[in-house]
Amino acid sequence: MKRIWAAATVVVLGAVGAAVTSAEAAPPGGTPSYVPAPIAWSPCTDTSLKTQGAECGFVTVPMDYANPGGTKIELAVARIKHTVAAGKYQGPILVNPGGPGGAGRGMATLGSHVPGQAGDAYDWIGFDPRGVGASKPRLSCDSDYAGYHRPAYVPVTAALENAWHVRSRAYAADCAKAGGALLDHLRTEDSVRDIDSIRQALGAEKISFYGFSYGTYLGQVYATRFPQRVRRMVLDGNVNPARIWWQSNLDQDIAFNRNIKIYFRWLASHDDTYHLGRTRTAVERLYYRQLAELGAKPAGGVIGPAELTDIFLQPGYYIFGWEQVAQAFSSWIAKKDPAGLKKLYDDNNPQTPGSDNNYAIYLAVQCTDAPWPADWATWSKENWRVYHRAPFETWGNAWYNAPCRHWAAPAKPAARVDGSKVPPILLLSETLDAATPFSGSLEVRHRFPRAALIEGVNGTTHAGSLFGNACVDDAVAAYLATGALPKRVAGDRSDKRCQPLAAPDPGQAGLKRSAGLGDRLRIQRLIGS
Repeated sequence: MKRIWAAATVVVLGAVGAAVTSAEAAPPGGTPSYVPAPIAWSPCTDTSLKTQGAECGFVTVPMDYANPGGTKIELAVARIKHTVAAGKYQGPILVNPGGPGGAGRGMATLGSHVPGQAGDAYDWIGFDPRGVGASKPRLSCDSDYAGYHRPAYVPVTAALENAWHVRSRAYAADCAKAGGALLDHLRTEDSVRDIDSIRQALGAEKISFYGFSYGTYLGQVYATRFPQRVRRMVLDGNVNPARIWWQSNLDQDIAFNRNIKIYFRWLASHDDTYHLGRTRTAVERLYYRQLAELGAKPAGGVIGPAELTDIFLQPGYYIFGWEQVAQAFSSWIAKKDPAGLKKLYDDNNPQTPGSDNNYAIYLAVQCTDAPWPADWATWSKENWRVYHRAPFETWGNAWYNAPCRHWAAPAKPAARVDGSKVPPILLLSETLDAATPFSGSLEVRHRFPRAALIEGVNGTTHAGSLFGNACVDDAVAAYLATGALPKRVAGDRSDKRCQPLAAPDPGQAGLKRSAGLGDRLRIQRLIGS
């Protein structure tokens, strides 16, 4: 679940008719193979990529790999080349920010954040997955879906429940019209085939891979299907492959409720700054009281209970932004000034043309990767059960996924994940990651017997590597440089334990720290689950 939509320009869906060179001999398993043309690189025009001298291009692939001679689509890719001597070159490393639906071309800049210049030995490859960002076609269904004046999430009345049914059914219908045949080919396994097509277009025998959040699931499935193509792999914030996707969303509800209580406790510890309550319980009561009041009279006429829930969801993901949410909420409580809350909501939920691309692809992947309960009775029973234990995000999450009940493309069984033949890989997670609970990292470690897991003990940040935690980041650098991993220990636990990323300290010191993060904060905003 990722509650941020990426803003970009709509591209009309349709076939891309570029000619490619293909080989259609059937490999083991009987699926026709496809060999893409090499990438025609040219300087990138995106500011952040251009500044670092990145090259951009496209890889043409079949919409349906079972029909390689049929309709083609294009994947947008970016490359920042290695700067070491040829003898020290370590090959390409592909990066995915997650989502599903995160645009990843900008992730080509990630290599500059690896300590000790260990990233300099790689070509860093960012890519927009099929249907996403600058890839063609690009899926957009209803750019205003995240707009204001939405119903409250908790369906305490039949009218509220029906309003969300109407909205979710309409969004699925809009996606059916916009996506057409593409909706049948947006599963994780399609993107896994795309990753291997990018590998071939790069002319590489093997690739390395750095996946965040949902990108860890892409990495798991890729490594399962193409273990002989994996050189090194870093997976940060691991999706649990045993709980795709209905169960994982229910797991998230419990975890986000825990994390928002941690945030409320932090707010209480800084009552001298924010004046929201001296105890966690006091802050929590204030928050839920505001949800009720905003249902009757939205802040600034636009921030209702659904919008406030979405604003507070971000502190459940990351420690980054804790101060901004606190200050905006404090200004509303003390002065009835809605400007800060509105800015936070607008920054993460633009309603510009095509701005629902992230959400549309999120649904297109998760609705078809594995079956969801068909009957509303099951959804209602399970979400009310979880809500009574974890009220913060349960119903917001339920309605976020509700279009899957009406999705035009059918779901298939979840992809197999088996790392028994995969080379040593590095897993990362903080203990209290809510978007991808720590149990998922333990499950991946179990399935990948040559993996090592580094844990940020009792941290709440989701997929936050290469953000200045030396214990974690230096281990990433060592692995990328030499393949060295922490020694695997016995038992169902992490192999190396680090202090987590530290919570911010309000005031000038915290502001100076945040101001210096720059490009890495921009990259973090790409990451989702």
